Amino acid sequence: MAMSGQAPDAAAIERMAREALSQIPEPFQSHLADVVLIVEEFADDETLDAMGIEDPYDLSGLYVGRPVGEKSSMDSGALPDRIHLYRRAILDEWAMGGETLEWLVWHIIVHEVGHHFGLSDADIHALEDAAA
Repeated sequence: MAMSGQAPDAAAIERMAREALSQIPEPFQSHLADVVLIVEEFADDETLDAMGIEDPYDLSGLYVGRPVGEKSSMDSGALPDRIHLYRRAILDEWAMGGETLEWLVWHIIVHEVGHHFGLSDADIHALEDAAA
């Protein structure tokens, strides 16, 4: 996907992420229609501070919203759930690892979707291991 040595831009990362989202099966898929996908260069300082992260390269993705099981009819007017992908952190992780960029974006999307459904990191890793 990268041409002439240029790193994939935000639009390329977003295409990979949308492809990854489209591969998530039902019953999960129907709950993802309203999730907003946002690709940014880095997480902002407020987000990093709230998570106790000093290095912006340490955060490649973030789910913001209420897990599906915690939603209620009283949530009307709330902001839509969002998955943030941080392009520079993703590219840095890609450069250090042995995986394809598509796989890495898929992995981050699965992880953040897992949080959308209220799964713990351990549960998400177990699902990823089962799918691998």
